[in-house]
Amino acid sequence: MKKMLNRNFLYISFLLVLTGILYAPIMPDFFELLKDDNNSHGLFVPFISLYLIWRSHNNFKEEPITCASSGVWLLIISLLLYFIGMVGGVEFLPRIALIMTIISLLYFNLGKNIIRHIYFPLFFLFFMVPFPVSIIAYISLPLKVVAAKIAETSLMALNIPVLREGNMLYFANASLEVADACSGIRSLISFIMLGSLFAYLMSSSIFKKLLLVVLTIPYALMANFFRVTGTGLLAHFFGSKVAHGFMHEFSGIVTFFLGFAMVIATYRLLEGELFVLRRNLH
Repeated sequence: MKKMLNRNFLYISFLLVLTGILYAPIMPDFFELLKDDNNSHGLFVPFISLYLIWRSHNNFKEEPITCASSGVWLLIISLLLYFIGMVGGVEFLPRIALIMTIISLLYFNLGKNIIRHIYFPLFFLFFMVPFPVSIIAYISLPLKVVAAKIAETSLMALNIPVLREGNMLYFANASLEVADACSGIRSLISFIMLGSLFAYLMSSSIFKKLLLVVLTIPYALMANFFRVTGTGLLAHFFGSKVAHGFMHEFSGIVTFFLGFAMVIATYRLLEGELFVLRRNLH
């Protein structure tokens, strides 16, 4: 079994190298996109997937290696998507096709007995693919307006005079634009990714797993609304310059950890760990 695994590992490694050569034309732009702040979470995805596969290796190392012929059809579909994307100039399709090609090669060469143990780490790779700019723009526009409305309401409740026009907030001595970076779309995608990861690690029911993933959406939005309101406070008291630069980036880090804490608390609550901790304290 061990010799077979080693032989298959070398064979699959060779196929993945060929895949890298085939998809080489899209790699430079792909990596440039991942360096962008909106997609930087994608840089961690392959490492998380590799860790999850390693974490599960004891579950599948004794499974028989088989040949899943249906993997060929998935490979054909992925190559067709790659061809259509390259010819049609649809950059999103080749990136999706890259992940599909990797999955299809592994599925064909390892078989369903092994793949069923690592299906999530493989599909988790899709989080590495940035959303098309058109979709991001379509989603971020209403999010910016909603964030500006909530910030306006919160600031008015604090007796801070503010005028809103669309996604612009005007103060007595400053103005603040709720830009794409403050729309919440970046944190929304990151939190859905985190929610999916923690749901996979949960030992609870499917309902609780889905609930955790769904709750990451309002958590991400709440954290971002808090960030925009806090930035508005800075703009009111110290001017718009303070609301940019280091303080703007720092507020993004703070709100991320705020949302992350909510995800962790929900994860432990659904797993029952908070109730166990409460009983131990009493």
